Amino acid sequence: MKLVEKPKKLKLAVMASGRGSNFDAIYQAIKRGDLNAEIIVLISDKAEALALKKAEKYNISALHINPKDYSTKEEYEQELVKVITGYDVDLVVLAGYMRLIGSAFLQHFKHQVVNIHPALLPSFTGLHAQRQALEYGVKYTGCTVHFVDEGMDTGPIIMQSVVAVYDDDDETALTERILNEEHQIYWQALQLFAEGRLYIKGRQVIIK
Repeated sequence: MKLVEKPKKLKLAVMASGRGSNFDAIYQAIKRGDLNAEIIVLISDKAEALALKKAEKYNISALHINPKDYSTKEEYEQELVKVITGYDVDLVVLAGYMRLIGSAFLQHFKHQVVNIHPALLPSFTGLHAQRQALEYGVKYTGCTVHFVDEGMDTGPIIMQSVVAVYDDDDETALTERILNEEHQIYWQALQLFAEGRLYIKGRQVIIK
């Protein structure tokens, strides 16, 4: 059993591709004093991402690093590693970052990359998890905070929250209810890092 991180004020790099609602929820938790952390940098692969504008509003370094400027995924991720390493962060937080992370990146940041997924993993991996849940006819779904590995939403699970699925649900309504839970459990999971309470034993994440 291995301790993931000793108790400390976390320095975070957040990566986002869209509106940045989870980024915003994490920032607000820090402002309230609920999360002992600081967001050092926000990085997006999309120049038009609203997350970049939010970061600028909060006086957080906001960087657009365009994958199209690099000939291979590996070169792009090498640049990400170089940039993030320069900020000396403790944790890389994926908040709606819509690209699979490669092995070179993960080897550099072992057990330092986390993600949130809008389903109860291992069910409904990949895109449109809410739609998958509705089409399958489950009665409950939810969201999962997990470590990132080289698979698609396959890393060790840190925390989950359950959301009921109603008979009259559509994808929009279910997505919104799951998102409300995401905004709570993501910062709570990060606080477990800050408190030094997370241990890894094989695939199992143990909270002390």
